[in-house]
Amino acid sequence: MERRTVFKAVLAAGAGALAAACSTTTNGTALPLGGSGEDGGKPVDPVAKITATPAVNAKDADVREPVVIKVTDGKLSEVKVTNSDGDAVKGDLAADGLTWKSSESLGYGKTYTYAAKATGTDNRPVELKGSFATVNPAKQLRATLNPADDAHVGVAMPISVKFKEAPKDRAAVEKALKVKTDVEGSWGWLSATQVDWRPKEYWPENTTVEVEANLYGVDLGNGAYGKADVTTKFKIGRNQVVKVNTPDHEMKVYRGGSVYKSYPCANGLDSDVNRNTPNGTFIVMSKEPTAVFDNARYGYTNVNKKWACRISNHGEYIHENQDNAANIGKTNNSHGCVNLLEADAKEYFDSALIGDPVEVTGSQLSSPTGSDVKDWFYDWSTWKTLSAAK
Repeated sequence: MERRTVFKAVLAAGAGALAAACSTTTNGTALPLGGSGEDGGKPVDPVAKITATPAVNAKDADVREPVVIKVTDGKLSEVKVTNSDGDAVKGDLAADGLTWKSSESLGYGKTYTYAAKATGTDNRPVELKGSFATVNPAKQLRATLNPADDAHVGVAMPISVKFKEAPKDRAAVEKALKVKTDVEGSWGWLSATQVDWRPKEYWPENTTVEVEANLYGVDLGNGAYGKADVTTKFKIGRNQVVKVNTPDHEMKVYRGGSVYKSYPCANGLDSDVNRNTPNGTFIVMSKEPTAVFDNARYGYTNVNKKWACRISNHGEYIHENQDNAANIGKTNNSHGCVNLLEADAKEYFDSALIGDPVEVTGSQLSSPTGSDVKDWFYDWSTWKTLSAAK
């Protein structure tokens, strides 16, 4: 009887060991799936280990970083990552079966769940389950990018990124911006909501420029993050530069460094510095076949002029003023604009591109720093100090 009792006890112990060998996994921790050790029954852990980034139960995960599932001492057989709505996140399993990586951006303020299975080099299965949460911004800032896609612009055209609200971390903004060009240039903040990139010298003609504003997921400070990425690709046109030395009453148009056209003009009234055409390097900002001019200070409203190229939001244009034909080429008497005869204004208008430089010299009035297109008012060394990236 005693021998039978001992034999039954041994069988019972064996059944208990078999039950231990059937354990699974939970919360990302692989539990033992087999075998006894030499110490008399302690389960041996599977050799394969699955890890995930972001880690199980991670909070405020970076939406820019991919989900990565890895295994050591084994191969992944199945990986599934789902978002809060239960939709699968796209991703790819490497050919060697060691890594799975997501291929789409994560959303703000979302919870993601993953489940991964692998078989170890010991032919034993392991599994990883868990979830993590992404960062949930207090505010999302949207940016716009100019020039727009496929624009054809002049050699002084700056690249401009504008926000509806001021980002606190300007350096973080600049680090997220990329200009694909071999031309030397730099970013400069013209206001709390606008940062521009301009080349050191005018763009080489016929240059193609690509810009990436990779702002989605970027911490911009004070709980604000970038709302979306923005890109553009545009082309620089022929090299055309307008030069006006106000005492000469002449507007010269240069192509490729040589005089292409020359037009008689009337500039701002010399005797009143407030009516001078200001000095500085401007750019053509817009082209308006008809523009309406108002200046209550000088007693005129609703004055219509043709073939108007705006060069400053301070109020300066190059435009037709046939009513002033008697003074064009002889006397400066405008309120700051460059007046041309109608035929000349039309010819110049047709030749102009947005972003063409207009260089004004000889005036008593300095550059209007209130303009939001003042990139070329600064010398190069000063321009670089406007960058927040050190």
